[in-house]
Amino acid sequence: MKEIHFACSTILTTERLILRQLKNSDDIAISSLRSDDSVNKYIERPKQTSKAEAKAFITRINEGIKQNKWIYRAICLKDSQELIGTICVWKFSEDKLSAELGYELNPGFQGQGLMNEAVKCIIQFSFETLGIKTLEAFVHKDNTKSEQVLVKNNFKLDSSRNDSENKNNVIFTLTAK
Repeated sequence: MKEIHFACSTILTTERLILRQLKNSDDIAISSLRSDDSVNKYIERPKQTSKAEAKAFITRINEGIKQNKWIYRAICLKDSQELIGTICVWKFSEDKLSAELGYELNPGFQGQGLMNEAVKCIIQFSFETLGIKTLEAFVHKDNTKSEQVLVKNNFKLDSSRNDSENKNNVIFTLTAK
C-alpha cells in the first residue's frame, strides 16, 4: 500500500485563494457554514449550530489529517485569511490511488469562480503531489452549480454507478492523465 503523509503545514495557493489547515479560530466561520440552510440543502448531515460543535469538528478534522486519513483545507481569500469554505480529499482507497473530493462555500462567495479555482488547485495537488489516479465526487442530482464546477474541471458523470448511501446522489469521476 502506498504511503501518503498529509502534512498539516501544507498551504496551497491560487491567484485569489489560500487553502490552509483549519485553526481553532475558524470555529465561528465553520459553525456558520455548516449550519447554513443553502449550504446544507444538498448534503445529508446534521446541522452544526454551536461553537462547541464547530470546535469539536475542527479537532476531529485535524486529528484525521495527522493520522493520514484525509486532506481538509479552509478556503480563504488571500487578502483576509477568513474561512469562506472548505475543500477535502477523503475516503481514500486502500491502495491510496483513488479518493473522494468534497467542498462547500459560503453563499456570499458563490458565483465568483472561487470554488472552481480551489478545485483546480486540489486536483493538481492530488494528482501531482499525492499520486492519486482517480478522484470521485458524489453530488446531489439537483445541485447543478456543483455539477458545473466538476464538469469545468473535466469530471465525467459515471451513470453506471449509484451511491448506495444516498439515492439522490450522482457520481462524477476524474482520472489522472
